[in-house]
Amino acid sequence: MNAPTPALVAHRPERLRLVGQRRQTLAVMHQRLMFGMLVYAGVIAFIILRILYLAAFGDHAGRRAGVGALVPERGDILDRDGQPLARTIDAWTIGLHPGKVIGSKLELARRLAALMPERDEAAYFAMLTSGKRFFYLRRRASPALVEAVNAIGEPGVALDREPDRLYPQTSLAAHVIGYTDTDGRGTAGIERAFDAQLSGAATRGEPVTLSISSKVQQALEHELLAAMTTYSAIGAAGIIMDIHTSEVLAMTSLPQLNPNAAGQGCDEARFYRATLGVYELGSTYKPFTVAMAMDAGIIKSFGQIYNCPNALHVAGRTINDTHPFGRSCTVAEIMKESSNIGTAQIAAQIGPTRQKAFLEKMGFLSPVGIELKERGRTLNPGKNWNQVETMTVGFGHGIAVTPLHLASGYATLFNGGVYRPATLLKVDRAHAASQGRRVFSEDTSYKMRSLLRLVVTKGTGKKADAPGYRVGGKTGSAEKYHNRSLMVTSFAGVFPMDEPRYVMVVMLDEPKATAETFGFRTAGWNVAPVVSKTVSRIAPMLGIRPDKRREPNMAEVLPFVHEKAEH
Repeated sequence: MNAPTPALVAHRPERLRLVGQRRQTLAVMHQRLMFGMLVYAGVIAFIILRILYLAAFGDHAGRRAGVGALVPERGDILDRDGQPLARTIDAWTIGLHPGKVIGSKLELARRLAALMPERDEAAYFAMLTSGKRFFYLRRRASPALVEAVNAIGEPGVALDREPDRLYPQTSLAAHVIGYTDTDGRGTAGIERAFDAQLSGAATRGEPVTLSISSKVQQALEHELLAAMTTYSAIGAAGIIMDIHTSEVLAMTSLPQLNPNAAGQGCDEARFYRATLGVYELGSTYKPFTVAMAMDAGIIKSFGQIYNCPNALHVAGRTINDTHPFGRSCTVAEIMKESSNIGTAQIAAQIGPTRQKAFLEKMGFLSPVGIELKERGRTLNPGKNWNQVETMTVGFGHGIAVTPLHLASGYATLFNGGVYRPATLLKVDRAHAASQGRRVFSEDTSYKMRSLLRLVVTKGTGKKADAPGYRVGGKTGSAEKYHNRSLMVTSFAGVFPMDEPRYVMVVMLDEPKATAETFGFRTAGWNVAPVVSKTVSRIAPMLGIRPDKRREPNMAEVLPFVHEKAEH
């Protein structure tokens, strides 16, 4: 047997050593490769998870797709029939990065001024040379403008999409809906009151459904705007409510406001007269005084007699009537002719303590009950609430509230006597009507129907009648606190008065007399016709049929109206 040669024996340990080193090197490389792959996979997984998180929950303006595309940036606002009043859309924005401009800044300023003339060439050039990093040039830009700006071909002009709030009905119910600021935060109306719900990640997927009916709202706004224009008033307000649920079906304030461009509106347009403005609303208070006296046992019949002279002198003050009786008069006549003298005597019998207690229960001494933040503070005699102040408050002077206070008060008076705060949310299973609190007895609530129907059929509110719809209510004309030569006129009414369902309050701020009103500027001439026209339009929408055969029990009042009291 042959023995191995010395050379082969000498090289074998060296070869084995090299093989071992190669295997060790490969093992290290394999470990490093696996570690690198794991790190890479981890980074990719982190990026994917981060993208999904931001898509689902991020509130940045650039979010467009993924899981978050199913959830809007801000919840919709709908009317009671599901019509959109506010929604979020993707809108074009045009921005400027001065530091990224590569062409002539002077030429760019000239072209931007031609396309967006809200600034002149000098203003754009100042932006371009300011040294600042970014300017917004136009938000909610039209596609045509975006196309024209894009054609400039300047990298320093940025085009982007961002969520923007759109109000498709423009000015309809604008003060109710409100508006958002440039950062998408609610700053007025429902947008402000429900900002957390509309913008919250967990709640913004569900719309906020209002009690507002767009059809009823449009009718009210149209008729009220026509009256405001005809009588050259500086403003107006109107409210229509369901007296049983206190749902606000329509509520408006004029001048009109376009929430799509709220910043361009004047201060008068942004001011919400219906819930923020407080006014002496005059004789519309008188039914409350009579109802208080009935519940207190002071008035036992509408035929009860009071002395009604041509003027009443109390503690150095003189109370007058527009239509003085100069004789004894009944409660029915006091209401029919809107007698301050008669109502003041009834209020004096009630007294300050009971009067304040009734007004407190109706919410007249506190900011009005409603979801909005825009709520005015009422004015009243306060610590000076003596017997004389009680008499003037009794006929609607010396106390100032919002038009919505008045609407809630009439709803209370004619729904059976139960106060419920007004609501702008649709009453359904998700939002039940308030249980409320009793203010007037059911018997008083029932008997007041015929008294206020009398005012419309034979008294100062004749022009408010809508044939077949049995309107009842009360006119009110009062001088303004700061200038007694100016006037606020109002009408508060209910229909159909034989079976009350809806209350309507309309108000004109500083109306002027016209030839058609024979120089008069009182409520019976300018706001009462608004009620007639509006009721005739909306009653069929609300399922009320005209019926001239139906009336409240007028036998409770007609025997106590003397023919010689007719004017």
